[in-house]
Amino acid sequence: MTEKLYYKNPYQKVFSAHVLKCENKKGHWQVVLDRTAFYPEGGGQPADIGVLDLANVTDVQAYGDEIVHTTDRPLNAGSAVMGGVNWEYRFRLMQQHTGEHIVSGIANRLYGVDNVGFHMGEKNMTVDWNGRLKNDQLRLIERLANEAVYRNLPVSAEFPPPEKLNGMNYRSKKELAGRIRIVTIPGYDMCACCGTHVAFTGEIGAIKLLTSQNYKGGTRVTLACGAQAMEDFELKQQNVMAVSSLLSAKPEEIANSVSHLVEDNERLKHELSETRGHLLKLKADVFEKGCGNISVFEKSLLPDDMRKYALMLAERGGGVAAVFCGADGGYRYAMADSSNDVRPIGKKLDAEFSGRGGGSKELFQGSVKGKQSGLEHFFQQLSRI
Repeated sequence: MTEKLYYKNPYQKVFSAHVLKCENKKGHWQVVLDRTAFYPEGGGQPADIGVLDLANVTDVQAYGDEIVHTTDRPLNAGSAVMGGVNWEYRFRLMQQHTGEHIVSGIANRLYGVDNVGFHMGEKNMTVDWNGRLKNDQLRLIERLANEAVYRNLPVSAEFPPPEKLNGMNYRSKKELAGRIRIVTIPGYDMCACCGTHVAFTGEIGAIKLLTSQNYKGGTRVTLACGAQAMEDFELKQQNVMAVSSLLSAKPEEIANSVSHLVEDNERLKHELSETRGHLLKLKADVFEKGCGNISVFEKSLLPDDMRKYALMLAERGGGVAAVFCGADGGYRYAMADSSNDVRPIGKKLDAEFSGRGGGSKELFQGSVKGKQSGLEHFFQQLSRI
């Protein structure tokens, strides 16, 4: 059995312990200590990382009463070791976990939704609630959550005796048995939880709800707390200032500037499409009307332009028209016929040139492997199938 120091004092960074056993597992070592300050993965919270003497601790898992530390080098069974928890990493997790309690507690109290899952990541955290919440409801949750931070309330954790536990109205994602640990933030949340938390809500720093989406009939929210929230703000601030400079607009005016830019871009795209259409029509008109089958090779055309050009050429020539784009070795193509089903010819082309394609009776498109000379010969010898 491993003594869990992280429950007695989640702020303990350094500790001494004895190695009970050390086993090699697939190139790594699994170490069991008589006591540890390393929190094992569980309850949605990732495992701590750090060092045991000169060995790096890369993962920590709980198996029954044993806490197993994965290390990159062995430690001698029976030896005394010094452990050091990566405090910056741990404290970020404590900020996230406590912030999640406040946010989920408020959401439950105001709107009756339950936390049915959450995940802590390096940049943010996701929380899943089993009910749909609107944007104005989420904004209220965020405002009240930050008020809890400003009040710097105490955060307590205890294993209450059964007679006390039975009278406590606490949240829990699942049915629990055995000793149950209750984390309480006065006025905001009371929840069964095995994780590590800050001692006062003021240590969380800012709580920011970043995004929300409908998820499995409920709401999935992405949020950031403390250091994460500041990093998210700094990144977005840098991007806002960069866009502001590019648009020569004040930061508070960039949304309008981008809106105008998008409108201009859509207008120019429409004008360009019309211009390309006129150019393709001029290129098609070079061919004599009723000349029959036509094959052309272009260095570069957009897929939509290839299709338009093939249809124009088929109508102009009155036969099969194929437009190829690429270089010897590999070509994209669009093939059309103004009066007959073009699919048999497309399938024959694919068969002879290791191609792949498909389409309707009017238009067939795909890609082939071969040289221009071979493809031109194919169309010179083409007969109706």
